[in-house]
Amino acid sequence: MSTEESNFERDLMSGAEMRRALARMAHEIIERNHGAHNLVITGIPTRGKHLAERLADLIERFESVRPVTASLNPSDFRDDSSVRHANGSSGVARSNGMPEIDVTGLRVVVADDVFHTGRTARAALDALMQSGRPAYVHLAVLINRGHRELPINPDFVGRHVPTSRAERVHVLLKEVDGEDRVALTRSSVATQSLGVAK
Repeated sequence: MSTEESNFERDLMSGAEMRRALARMAHEIIERNHGAHNLVITGIPTRGKHLAERLADLIERFESVRPVTASLNPSDFRDDSSVRHANGSSGVARSNGMPEIDVTGLRVVVADDVFHTGRTARAALDALMQSGRPAYVHLAVLINRGHRELPINPDFVGRHVPTSRAERVHVLLKEVDGEDRVALTRSSVATQSLGVAK
């Protein structure tokens, strides 16, 4: 990131801290679900998908049962989509990216890297219902940065990080970025202009 884009950067979590946080979250998921049976962990692309796989790996290590994993794409279900019509419909067939999975009656955890406004989580819930009626749904995030705009809260959190709206949280994963790290930057432009709110 160039000097023009960011005034400073500081680390929030090291790779070791991320691994410990995910291990704790995996234990919490097991406790809340009374084991790992009938459990599906879906991840929101891009990094949420990899976090879902890591959580499933940890749960398998602890319980000797691996939850089903899937990539849940909420893009077509966002309320800020530029193609949505005034009546709320998109005008096109929407897909959640996991047509092969029926979650009816199952316990589902939706994983993402950062929880911000809650709008991505709301879209993910709508997308998930396209695959059936789960017994219940929990939300797991590595970072909860605050500023939620909807009555949605994550159930499993790696770390709560109070931020300003001018700050941005960057989750780096080995699968995508070549390293495990969480950093905080302060942008010289408004955070909202850098992308959609999560």
